[in-house]
Amino acid sequence: MNIYFTSPPRYLFLCASCLALLSHEVKAVTHSKWALSQFQKDLFQEDSAANNSVDLIYFRSKKSTTTTSSSVVKGADIARTPVVPFPLAITGRLAGLQVSQGSGQPLNEGFSFNLRGQAPLVLIDGIPRNLTEIGNDEIESITVLKDAVSTAMLGIRGSGGAIVVTTKKGLENSQQINFTSQFGTQRPTKNLITQPLDSYQYATLYNEALGNDGLSVLSNGFSPQTLAGYQDGSDPFKYPNVNWQDEVLRKSSSYSRYNLNTRGGGKFAKYFVNLEHTNQEGIFKTDEINKYNTNASGKNYFMRSNLDMQINDKLSAGIYIQGRILNRNEPGVRFSSNNIFSALTNTPRGAYPIFNADNSYGGSSLYQNNIVAQSISSGYSVFYNRTVLSDFNIKRTLNEILPGLWVKARASFFSNLGENIVRNKTFATFEHVGSNPTTGAAIYRQYGTTSQTSNTNFVDFQNRSDFQELSFGYSTKFKKNHAFNGLLLANRDNLISGTNITSNLPYTIQGISGHGDYNFKEKYMFEFSFGWNGANRNPPDGKFNYGFFPAVGLGWDISKEEFMQKSVWINQLKLYGSYGKTGRDNGDYFTYIQSFNTTRGITLGSTAGGATGRVETGLANPNTTWEKADKLNIGFKSAFLNESLSFSVEYYSNSLYDLKITRGNNSSLLGIDFPTENIGKERYRGVETELFWSKQTKKLGYSIGINASFQNSKSIFSDEPNLKYDYMERTGKRIGQRFGYTAEGLYQSQADIDNSSKIEGYKPQPGDIKYKDLNDDGLINQFDINAIGTTKPLILTGMQLGLNFKGFNLSAFLQGIFNREIYLSGDSYFAFQNSGRGQAFEHHQNRWTSATAATATYPRLSTGAGPNNGNPNNQAVSSFWLSKGNYVRVKYLEFGYTVPGSITNKIKLKNTRLFINALNPLSFNSKTLKDVDPEEFTGAYPIQKVYTLGLTIQL
Repeated sequence: MNIYFTSPPRYLFLCASCLALLSHEVKAVTHSKWALSQFQKDLFQEDSAANNSVDLIYFRSKKSTTTTSSSVVKGADIARTPVVPFPLAITGRLAGLQVSQGSGQPLNEGFSFNLRGQAPLVLIDGIPRNLTEIGNDEIESITVLKDAVSTAMLGIRGSGGAIVVTTKKGLENSQQINFTSQFGTQRPTKNLITQPLDSYQYATLYNEALGNDGLSVLSNGFSPQTLAGYQDGSDPFKYPNVNWQDEVLRKSSSYSRYNLNTRGGGKFAKYFVNLEHTNQEGIFKTDEINKYNTNASGKNYFMRSNLDMQINDKLSAGIYIQGRILNRNEPGVRFSSNNIFSALTNTPRGAYPIFNADNSYGGSSLYQNNIVAQSISSGYSVFYNRTVLSDFNIKRTLNEILPGLWVKARASFFSNLGENIVRNKTFATFEHVGSNPTTGAAIYRQYGTTSQTSNTNFVDFQNRSDFQELSFGYSTKFKKNHAFNGLLLANRDNLISGTNITSNLPYTIQGISGHGDYNFKEKYMFEFSFGWNGANRNPPDGKFNYGFFPAVGLGWDISKEEFMQKSVWINQLKLYGSYGKTGRDNGDYFTYIQSFNTTRGITLGSTAGGATGRVETGLANPNTTWEKADKLNIGFKSAFLNESLSFSVEYYSNSLYDLKITRGNNSSLLGIDFPTENIGKERYRGVETELFWSKQTKKLGYSIGINASFQNSKSIFSDEPNLKYDYMERTGKRIGQRFGYTAEGLYQSQADIDNSSKIEGYKPQPGDIKYKDLNDDGLINQFDINAIGTTKPLILTGMQLGLNFKGFNLSAFLQGIFNREIYLSGDSYFAFQNSGRGQAFEHHQNRWTSATAATATYPRLSTGAGPNNGNPNNQAVSSFWLSKGNYVRVKYLEFGYTVPGSITNKIKLKNTRLFINALNPLSFNSKTLKDVDPEEFTGAYPIQKVYTLGLTIQL
């Protein structure tokens, strides 16, 4: 294995660590009889400054005086969550943020962000990063910024909001050495709504489907002899009934995580050094015949060194370095895991035996790719992802010029390399087709060939970025009651990505931005932010075209008024609001320049085929620019009973405009693609609320926190083509609204068909889906397509519970989604996909027949063949396939015990804690989902339930 760490970062990492340790001043620490509260403060909570502040884009602001919309989760709350990408640890914890997971494959989880309907930008220590894999113990806090004031400084990257990750820093006059060990097991959640049928059930339904299609069962289906063979299982080679998931997948796999970090420092330097390793095994079975690993597993290594130095009274500096190695293994070629799960979904149990009587791999003309062979006999692939980032800053106070004035410069370098090593080989499968009449020996037909392992290495991607920033800040208090903070900065972010970064064009964003806030007695607050920047992907001629994005915020803490001072139980009653303009750069290179491709075969006169000409590749848009959003946010925050009870509610309205879309009213007569233009408009509105209550006595403490988000959206302008009926329009509907036919149940008889509107181009049968004739013209066609599905706002919820008694503590976190609809379709739900070769499932048992007409929940069966080319009517997009997808998931559960200090002190340990936790242990789903995983139910790599036992020691 080659590790592409360059020399300077490696030496800086080591030097920073050594310098920090040498500069440390050790002081004695006293221990209480019960170490729980001190342990939590030292090990799992931020310092008091962090608890009273919020991390904004480029600075930290006091919570009580900011007018921004933000939500914060502490690093302590996610430190031991058994996931690698930190977004999976904050699912449901932050109001307004939705994190969806599409896979459980190690280091390939397929997750996505959605913050108030948009994709947020991720910043780590104030610098934009395309990085979501970071050691959980590195994180001090994660802040989600949603409104215009908090994101305006990002300029053309501010419309989607921001997720700000702040890493841990050193502690002055203190030392901590922390070690955490976690190991356990993980089990896959159910990834199909209903299970595949066995061979006999499958064959029976297939014969029925052939009859429905008007095809001969005798010629195309399963004979009575075959049905009997499947039913009695007398010859598993000739009549197989293979449970493919049991043959290929493990019931459980292992998980382990180890972390060692130290933080401390003295007056000269403060340091935080972190080392972390996680090993997550996959769920594919392996075989001893291989000397290599064919499982889908993942390993990662994180290394971080954060060093802050106070060089003298006026000059300070910081060096933050991280190294990351992620290794992912798969059977066969790249994405082979996805192919295996696709085969598990599509292959019937009676397709072929795993092995023939002669121990060769089974197969057939229709199913030539044996699933077990794909898993253990197709070689393996390893994907290496290596990252090095280094941040440097130096700050100088300028009090001699103006008290409270300072200047700061910082630079950052980021390098990311993905490399694939593929050791692939092929295998042959064999189908038993008869016996030799003379010898009686079995005769097999071969499909494919067996080959030796091939060796391929290639670079999958490279990312390299550099970031520079110069900032001036000023902070002052005057006449005791007035406070002002100001920040002005200029920065440049340059990114080159692709398989060959030496030839790829850079993407550069640069400009200036600023922020100022004023408060009077922390009672009246005013904030303003602005960004003035641009990117090199917009005209003119690739030069920077700058845009201005301002925002203002106002706040009033009513509890600071004199008439409220007698209400000692009220700690805060704050009204606040903000309004501003943000941007989003959504451009590609040179779309503003008309381009041409060379082509041959042009006819000139009587000569054909030899002439060369130029052909337009698509119309250019010389006026392309960034997208914009006007954001309004109004909120109320309160705290009572010495801040034991807190409550907040916010309303937001985000109007997006100049969105890049292609005109609907265009003409194909032009013979060329129309460009995207800045003409689209959308609006997102919603309400977010949070409630928290906590109480702590000498022995007992408990807390409960709830957040809920109500999100809705609307398409204001999408330049649709001229539509015949208003109900067909997308404009005015929700963003992402599904359109299709409105189902009215199933045709029950031929008389029902005769008395209903005719389906254009299709002759229905009893058991087919019947659709509503919206325009009453007697025909079902494209003019009967309208919006289907709910119009209620999407509701996101989260709940955290905490309980501690003496040294014991219990914590739980629940996450839920309501008014969610899922669309059931595709290979994992429809019967006999892939031209009749696909699987059938348990829910197909309740298909329509003349006997089940009154209770059927699935249309009549079809093989996808026959005079009607299968059944395009039943698989058309319609409300018939929409179902509720609501769920509440117990996302995280932990029980722990902290050993009393009277015991740990004797062995020179500050604190020792044992814990057991679980990730995704339980879900409460809608009736449709039953006990299936609510996020991944299509048959892909299942999301995992992870159970670990852990130990944390502080020296």
